[in-house]
Amino acid sequence: MKSFSEVFDKVLEYIRQKVANGELTSVAFDMWINSMKPDRLEDNIAYFTVQSKFQQGIIMKNYEKIIKEAFLNVMGFDVEISISPAELSDENDNKPIKDREELEITFSNAEYDYTFDTFIVGKSNEFAHAACIAVSKNQGGAYNPLFIHGPSGLGKTHLLTAVSNAIKARNPDTYIVYVTGENFTNELINCIREQTTHDFRKKYRSADVLLMDDIQFISGKESTQEEFFHTFNELHSQGKQIILTSDRPPKDIKTLEERIRTRFEWGLIADITPPDFETRVAIIRRKADLLNLTLTDDVVECIATRLKADIRQLEGCVKKLKASQHLMGTPPTITQAMNAIREILSDDTASPVTVERIIGEVAGIYGVTSDDIRSMKRSSQISTARKVAAYVIKQLTQLSLQNIGAELGGKNHSTVSFYIDSIADDISKESRTKETIEDIIKNIKGSSG
Repeated sequence: MKSFSEVFDKVLEYIRQKVANGELTSVAFDMWINSMKPDRLEDNIAYFTVQSKFQQGIIMKNYEKIIKEAFLNVMGFDVEISISPAELSDENDNKPIKDREELEITFSNAEYDYTFDTFIVGKSNEFAHAACIAVSKNQGGAYNPLFIHGPSGLGKTHLLTAVSNAIKARNPDTYIVYVTGENFTNELINCIREQTTHDFRKKYRSADVLLMDDIQFISGKESTQEEFFHTFNELHSQGKQIILTSDRPPKDIKTLEERIRTRFEWGLIADITPPDFETRVAIIRRKADLLNLTLTDDVVECIATRLKADIRQLEGCVKKLKASQHLMGTPPTITQAMNAIREILSDDTASPVTVERIIGEVAGIYGVTSDDIRSMKRSSQISTARKVAAYVIKQLTQLSLQNIGAELGGKNHSTVSFYIDSIADDISKESRTKETIEDIIKNIKGSSG
């Protein structure tokens, strides 16, 4: 009788053929499946050990199906898969509990679905994808920082998380911090208020890898840019990897300080553009496979031809068709696909810009709170923020001056009119004010669309 290790070698041979046929990437095979240590086969259950709980989650989420298929092919009967993380090393056990908890918290929201293997590569994203794979293998090298830019919904966050997952698989002790530009700003404001900036700096400047999504959000925010500048310098000087994403290239982030813009250009800048037809088809088919949904070629072509803006639209459409199949009990038709497409396009065009979102964005720019803007406080900074909020609300909503005043803490319509005229006058005279307002509006539209 063959040993379990010999059986697993045959299983790996079967899966390697999947790689050769293009059904699985070599990255996925080498990083995840080939890292499994065979333990025993008992009562039709194949037991394995992996380095960490994190690897266990990735493999069971994404590759259990193909591993079970391989065992069926080799053994001739179904085998269940059981994967256990190895015990923590003595070195890890000796770490302060606080440090280990911090690592756990950092990865508590990791997306197991977001790996390099589940990222569909096409002409629109192949350069950014290749750069991320390179960084996942060698942090702090020539591609530091790595700056990825492109419109919302094209997979920038997927790539960030894939890098995180890949690094974590190789070295579970790596301290990786993921944060959005908005959360970085809000966290800093709270720490300044609570006088805990030391903890804030320790968290970010102790990172082995810093991943920041939507870095454009910090533009125009002086305190945030100051803190980020020193965090960047500290990490970069220690050879720690920094990866940033934005909806636009550094040169187009108008109110970003020049010293920060220059640092973004030290490493590699890669763009992601909307996927072409062939890539859209691949994305649709991949999502359908994950949902165990069968789509005809006509339905796939119908979706790929009409939804061109971003990946979220494509995946959202497939999810709607899956729900339709579940309710109707029949495969999705062209008519159902068209209905789903209309709903998605209608949802996108109807995305509301809320007053709360506007006030929050303006507050972040000027280093005040939303409550400050709605208050009766008259400091120069708060007064300016209040005027800007009134101007932007008028630009982006259909509210009357009276209703805008109500949103700003009960100001009358003549006061609101004065605010708006004052900012309009500043825009005509000062390019900095004009750029700040343009950035605010662009950020709000980007997060609401």
